[in-house]
Amino acid sequence: FSLDRRVVGTTVKPSDEDRSSVPEEDVANGEVPASSHLLKQQVLLSACLSCEGCVSEEESLKISQQNLEEVARVLGLNKKCDVSKHQVLVVSVCPQSLPFFAVKYGLDIPEATRKLCGFLKSLGVQYVFDTTLAAGFSILESQRDFVQRYSRRHHDSQALPMFTSSCPGWIRYAERVLGSLVTPHICTARSPQQIMGCLVKDYFTKQQKLSPDKLYHIMVAPCFDKKLEAVREEFYNSLLESRDVDCVLTSGEVFHMMEQMKVSLADLDSVPLDHVLGEAGDPALVRHQGRGSEGFLEHIFKYAASELFSLDVEEITYKTLRNRDFQEVCLERDGEVLLQFASVYGFRNIQTLVHRMRKGHVPYQLVEVLSCPGGCVSGRGQAQGETGGRVDKALVQQMEEAYSSLPVRLPDTNPGLHFLYQDWLEGQDSTHANTLLHTQYTQQSPSQTLTHTKPPHIQW
Repeated sequence: FSLDRRVVGTTVKPSDEDRSSVPEEDVANGEVPASSHLLKQQVLLSACLSCEGCVSEEESLKISQQNLEEVARVLGLNKKCDVSKHQVLVVSVCPQSLPFFAVKYGLDIPEATRKLCGFLKSLGVQYVFDTTLAAGFSILESQRDFVQRYSRRHHDSQALPMFTSSCPGWIRYAERVLGSLVTPHICTARSPQQIMGCLVKDYFTKQQKLSPDKLYHIMVAPCFDKKLEAVREEFYNSLLESRDVDCVLTSGEVFHMMEQMKVSLADLDSVPLDHVLGEAGDPALVRHQGRGSEGFLEHIFKYAASELFSLDVEEITYKTLRNRDFQEVCLERDGEVLLQFASVYGFRNIQTLVHRMRKGHVPYQLVEVLSCPGGCVSGRGQAQGETGGRVDKALVQQMEEAYSSLPVRLPDTNPGLHFLYQDWLEGQDSTHANTLLHTQYTQQSPSQTLTHTKPPHIQW
């Protein structure tokens, strides 16, 4: 850990006391070390794509509460108060976080996941899910949104191109900087994180006969911007005083907690993940298509080819343009280009895309946009080296290789999704489905808008 890092609104220099190791008695008692510097660490701006210009004081306060110290507080209250007042702790883990633990543990992803689950449950967490099911919803809804937009492209100038909506760093930049140039083009499907929030706080709580405010939902994610996404107002139920996601921890934060607690991998139980659908869930760990993300481009491309042109696409061939993080794919028939999609990762490439869009030179019907170069696996919450805050390229390569080892499963073939569309959402086109699986992205007011000057400490 750097001992002098910029954080939201301030600079923190931990004291020698903060840097001390965790007392052995805390570990022996299974306690989360609430006094350690790690737990007090706030969002590092050098690792976050946002900056002081777009983080309000209210947001800063909410983000500062998303840390391991807050999790320790909830766990501590459960041990002290009456059982009737306990909060049920649920952790949801992004699939792109699992390769990080696999590489760090020197295990394959399934076994590393079981060890991580065993660790979390040893702290007092009752349920541990992965977010593949929620990502499946996000992909299916994005597919349908694209086909609907394509059908109205001739009479709606804002229908295309469609930009994906799964990356909170990109969404915040679009809303605060690009505004109406881009926001009408953003897919309305919620991100996997926030759909998982609904799945846990709406469906799962009803199955468990719990009020949403009695469940504390933690997300383990590869990037810091997920913390900002969790505090968006539309993801807060004021009536129940409950957020869909109460706390986001990065993979790195969880791993460093394990280090400070001196957790022995050999002593951890191998515990399988839980499933929102109980025994009806699929126990196998799978991934969606895509190099280091959920593969929205590939899923939408294949779906659109089938739905719009009755073409079955087995393999997608990428054409590299500027670099590995700016690629395009085309669907052709008899020499005619039917579809042209692009994947644009990292803010350098995003700036190029926006420049072309301002000039009206964007030929794509869909652009998968991710703020992290390399995709979600390269998120700054898990890909940074031990010193200097720069991305550890060797670590990222190992994580990508581990991630690609997982079998691919198309969300269209997941029976759990089809069951939940009926049992939870009352059908794919229902009002309930539209409310819980979609949201709107709009230009922010001028007083909230970022300047166009890139802060020097942000490494885009």
